[in-house]
Amino acid sequence: MFFQHIYDKSLAQASYFIGCQRAGVAAVIDPKRDVDTYLEIAKANNMQITHIFETHIHADFLSGSRELAKLTGADMYLSDEGGEGWEYEFDHIGLKDGQIVKLGNLIFEVMHTPGHTPESISFLLTDTPASKEPVMLFTGDFVFVGDIGRPDLLEKAAGMTGTMDAGAKQMYKSINKFSALPDFIQVWPGHGAGSACGKALGAVPSTTVGYEKVRNWALQYDNDEKGFVQYLLADQPEPPKYFAMMKKLNKVDRPLLTEVPALKKLSSAELKDAMGKGIKVLDTRDKVEFAAGFIPGTLNVQGNNSFATWAGWFLKYDEQFIILADESKLDDLTRKLMRIGLDNIYGYVPSTSTWTEAGGTLEKANVISLEEAKKLMQEDVQVVDLRGVAEYNSGHIANADNVFVGTLPQNLDKISKDKKVLIHCQGGDRAAIAYSILAKDGFDNISNYSGGINEWVNKGEPLVS
Repeated sequence: MFFQHIYDKSLAQASYFIGCQRAGVAAVIDPKRDVDTYLEIAKANNMQITHIFETHIHADFLSGSRELAKLTGADMYLSDEGGEGWEYEFDHIGLKDGQIVKLGNLIFEVMHTPGHTPESISFLLTDTPASKEPVMLFTGDFVFVGDIGRPDLLEKAAGMTGTMDAGAKQMYKSINKFSALPDFIQVWPGHGAGSACGKALGAVPSTTVGYEKVRNWALQYDNDEKGFVQYLLADQPEPPKYFAMMKKLNKVDRPLLTEVPALKKLSSAELKDAMGKGIKVLDTRDKVEFAAGFIPGTLNVQGNNSFATWAGWFLKYDEQFIILADESKLDDLTRKLMRIGLDNIYGYVPSTSTWTEAGGTLEKANVISLEEAKKLMQEDVQVVDLRGVAEYNSGHIANADNVFVGTLPQNLDKISKDKKVLIHCQGGDRAAIAYSILAKDGFDNISNYSGGINEWVNKGEPLVS
């Protein structure tokens, strides 16, 4: 058996390339959208991709199954569980609980494991030349290392009222099904630490059924469904805004993008003209560099591992946008945007000089130190904590208002224009995004305490809860 774990750090998303070396055929489970990765693996190992599996209709990334199928001719094996409203609306081979799919000497058995979503399935793999017993379980967003999938996303992100409690109860039954498996089976989940698909995902890439029985909180609620449901639904992080669109695009027929697009470099005149028409500019530079000089009206979404997630909060799928980034980083950034379906890129500029060469001026952000923040707090100032609700409730600066940065554009009325405003987050990244949003909307009374809660606590300053 050939096995390779492919991991996208930007979305903490795992996919898998599994092949039968004797037959020269392979399957990919939950492929990301920039599928050249899998084509290169297949070529390097003299294999043909013939099967594509998906564990469920994904909310956090745009699946590359259809792109990969178009390029390879492979069949897509997708869930036909879940009932009305949970059907894939394009051609595929449907899978039901207990069904067997053979790939050379490998056997994949389908397990219906609803909870995260009604149609969720897992794949139990047996490598027949090595053993008659199954050796691996690919769980998608069902069981993670130390955690399990969220049943609240459908209600919170996609607006499907009443699905949260039902999903949690389904998850309880699926967990009991998982517990009945042999301890030695390896568990390979769809996500790792940093994913918004759970609240406490572990950092290691895989685990075993036996290990999860010991350390995973979800497997400690024998005969206590009520306690399980209550804990599962409590303190889940805010689901990114783009999740609802992913649910739609992964289910319906859509245009395919089979290669990473090359972006157009914009001239000074083209940049000015585009911004004059209201086209957004994402400045992907580091927050310190952005603060030192930025084009007025641009949005600072740093090109790090969280880039796609935050872009998905603030961009609409029907609007064009521009990227400000060094040319060496364009391929990486374009791939990250592809993975959540943000393909509508008008062009790019390599630096702020494109703006200044045409006579434009730059603005500077008002970033302050801890001592300056403490002094400012002695005045009549509004302190705004930009973290999520669960983070805020776990401990915050006294008298701070909580406005989550992801929903800031819809809550500008909660930010004072009449007095000084001090914004902060945990470590400065979200505050940089917020500062750029507020500056674009005409707030000139903002101070960014970039050190945030991390520095505040490390310096011995108090929090309240």
